[in-house]
Amino acid sequence: MHEASLMQSALDLATDAARRAGAIRISRISLRVGAESGVAPEALALAFEVLRQGTPADRAELSIETRPAHFRCHACGAEFADPGACPQCGEIKSHMIGGTELELSAVEVLDP
Repeated sequence: MHEASLMQSALDLATDAARRAGAIRISRISLRVGAESGVAPEALALAFEVLRQGTPADRAELSIETRPAHFRCHACGAEFADPGACPQCGEIKSHMIGGTELELSAVEVLDP
């Protein structure tokens, strides 16, 4: 389960951010996960429950925002959500411009 190593990295980043802010406790960690990222949000949440123990995030909440896939037409530049032909011009060539991300979008800390 690669989600465990991804969550460990997110916890490490969040802990570093909390330390830089002078905080000792994290109250919330927010992640943004693309639908086409290959990451299962449920597995991230499970890994979070285990890995947060004994860290500054041991009582933190986890928020996961799932982002849909998003495409741009090669011909006309239109952006659309569903794969397939462009709804504006009918072109079948497009490229994905969103939906593959995995981001630590916010870390909320308690005042020191």
